[in-house]
Amino acid sequence: MSLRYAFWSLLSATLGIFVICEITTLVGHPLLIGSFGASAVLLFGANDSPLAQPRNLVGGHLLSAAVAVVVVALFGSTPFTMALGVEVAIFVMNLTHTTHPPGGATALIGVQGTVGPEYILIPVLAGVLILLVTAIFTNNVVYHRSYPKQWL
Repeated sequence: MSLRYAFWSLLSATLGIFVICEITTLVGHPLLIGSFGASAVLLFGANDSPLAQPRNLVGGHLLSAAVAVVVVALFGSTPFTMALGVEVAIFVMNLTHTTHPPGGATALIGVQGTVGPEYILIPVLAGVLILLVTAIFTNNVVYHRSYPKQWL
């Protein structure tokens, strides 16, 4: 890992999280969840990884958010259902070839927070799209990076 790569990761991740925070202020709706920090590591620090590609980023988070909504609707929020949400999210991501490790945290955050269906769109989809656009921009501005490697 070169100093240049590490420095660009630092700048890109800062921009991605900052943009989510600024849009949160503009729209008055929280768009930042903890799992986006882990997504930033993949998108800006390991952007060549298959786990960082758009299909995995968007699909992994959205499917995990949907799992959280279903688990909460059926079973509520307990320590067992928090574990169940994470495990089912992993299962679904594996079956759909959308594995994105931060998706497990998205499921956990959702079940722990007893979320409803809106969680899938706000904050999850909104935040993920902001990160994706930022990653496409920042990873293609410099000549030593290219993102994404594949869309689907």
